Amino acid sequence: MKFLVDVCAGGRLSAWLATAGHDVQEVRNRDRCMPDEQVMEWAVKEKRIIITADKDFGELSVARGQRHFGIIRLPDVPFALRTYLLGKVLERQVYISYLEEGSIITVSSRRIRVRKFNHLG
Repeated sequence: MKFLVDVCAGGRLSAWLATAGHDVQEVRNRDRCMPDEQVMEWAVKEKRIIITADKDFGELSVARGQRHFGIIRLPDVPFALRTYLLGKVLERQVYISYLEEGSIITVSSRRIRVRKFNHLG
């Protein structure tokens, strides 16, 4: 899978994804201060799933109808749990299918919530 990891999600998460064989790009390597709109444009251009800890990408998608290729949010998840919880999402085909449809998946330490959209670029 192809991912674009937001600055707030962390470099160790990117390294873990790359080690698992995924195609990973990091926002921090291009511009740590890149506006969210540009991050989403980059993700659409390269057909990447955004991984973030903040809610701004979900708001851009919902409120403005901004196109995307799937978003995984990890709000309020301690860093030590991020790879574990993200691994749980990526090991289940149902979540992969949701992402392929352009949904937003919000992962917390207590639950995984899917908001279905079809905002594919």
